[in-house]
Amino acid sequence: MKRTAVVLLLMLCAFAAYGFWPLGDPTLEIRFDPDAIRATREFLARPPVPNPKRPPNVLLILADDLGKHETTLYRPSSAAPTPNLERLAADGVVFTQGYVTSPVCSPSRAGLMTGRYQQRYGFDLLTHDRYAHNRIERFVARHFFSSHGWFVREGEPRIPVQRDIDRQGVPPTELTLAEILKKQGYATGIFGKWHLGSGQEMIPERRGFDTQYGFHEAFSLYADPDDPNFVGARDDYFADRYQWRYGRSGNAAIRRNGVVIDEPRYLTDAIAAEAIAWIEAHKDRPFFAYVPFNAPHAPLQAPRAYADRFANEPREERRVYLGMIAALDDAVGRILDALARAGVADNTLVVFASDNGAATYTGIADNTPLNGGKFMNYAGGVNVPFAARWPGMIPSGATYSQPISTLDAFMTIVRAAGAELPSDRPYDGVDLLPYLRGDATGMPHEALFWRADNSRGVLAGHYKLITDQRTGTRILFDLAADPGEKSDLSAAEPSRVDELEQKLRVWESQMVAPRWPSVMEYRYRIDGHDFIFPL
Repeated sequence: MKRTAVVLLLMLCAFAAYGFWPLGDPTLEIRFDPDAIRATREFLARPPVPNPKRPPNVLLILADDLGKHETTLYRPSSAAPTPNLERLAADGVVFTQGYVTSPVCSPSRAGLMTGRYQQRYGFDLLTHDRYAHNRIERFVARHFFSSHGWFVREGEPRIPVQRDIDRQGVPPTELTLAEILKKQGYATGIFGKWHLGSGQEMIPERRGFDTQYGFHEAFSLYADPDDPNFVGARDDYFADRYQWRYGRSGNAAIRRNGVVIDEPRYLTDAIAAEAIAWIEAHKDRPFFAYVPFNAPHAPLQAPRAYADRFANEPREERRVYLGMIAALDDAVGRILDALARAGVADNTLVVFASDNGAATYTGIADNTPLNGGKFMNYAGGVNVPFAARWPGMIPSGATYSQPISTLDAFMTIVRAAGAELPSDRPYDGVDLLPYLRGDATGMPHEALFWRADNSRGVLAGHYKLITDQRTGTRILFDLAADPGEKSDLSAAEPSRVDELEQKLRVWESQMVAPRWPSVMEYRYRIDGHDFIFPL
């Protein structure tokens, strides 16, 4: 008996050691090329390009998970009226085929902020500040928390150590839009969600922003859940439970210039107010105001007065969601009004977009008539609301229907500011102003590409191919005949599939592998096709 007990005890100890042994793998090191960092710093140290004219101010507004057809900008009968987005577009241009570089937020924002496909520097996946610490924790998460399509990723875990978790984000080898404009003499401020890295090398104040207000994470609470003036809606899927539990702790805390603050205001209103105050204080010099709202990203919270606007909607969670969109639109309107009051509206280039399509996995958002949503390379995930205004430079009331990208927002802003770019790296964005003024013809892009590890897509002309290397899915759409992406033509046109796959291979040969592993994966099925999106 004693021998048996000793054996069992040793087995238990071995199991505990195996199960609780830390998973950190130092071989998953994120290294930055010192020569590339040096070249980037030397470029920033060079004097700015002389400009005899005052360059335009720049206001870049980003919504979070806002589907284009959840606005009256694209669907006049949309449940949530968005008159301020309509006003912005009426004074400028609305893009009907505006695309992001990823159907999920932080990689999409990386492309926007650098003007380069984020895969050029390995930013395929969401940044993460938390991985499973050991096999027991991972087993519990995989078998007790995975649900509604969300799963802890398969396979033997390889987890980065904390040093390399802190290095996730836009690397210091890259130049952000804020750094380029600051070099050109702009005042720079960010107001809202960053989500491009939370390590000390990656935060906004180290990446070109003079002023910061907001948070570093993918999400934050909008208001105190116990405040009766706000109404919240909770769901049972993994991410929603996590976000409510996380609240405003850690990287979801609200910060002003890096210092955590107690913010009593509804966050959408606070972001707008902070941006307005900063614009008013900097109206006498060129400024770049980056206003990345987190609305209408979960967790769902809205001022009760906004949710009550949609009393005819039978589902409370949908009322809250629509209230968040209405509050976002009003916040955009207040910022536009502030430009007019400050006397700078006519010399301000305003760009509005969403970081990806609506999160249809919630069962609340609606991308109809587009297929799919967030986490999907279908149009519902990557074809987003997109509009711009610059009086006297962009024709008012215009519609532009060729495929364009948020990469182009970067390049258009840089060219409008008269700034220069380094010659030691390729840029993927296109200056849209010549196309909008009629000085350039044709399509700005021969093709647009998407990749998140195994999940891929390419749009060339009006044909779009979506593939998944893990499930073996390959689907082909003719967007001219089928903008909702319902009819798969891959069996009927195998040569076109091969042609588009070759374009993908050529593009991928210029990219690098993802620089950090995923934590979760989202599995979904559309029209009989299976997909796995890494998160």
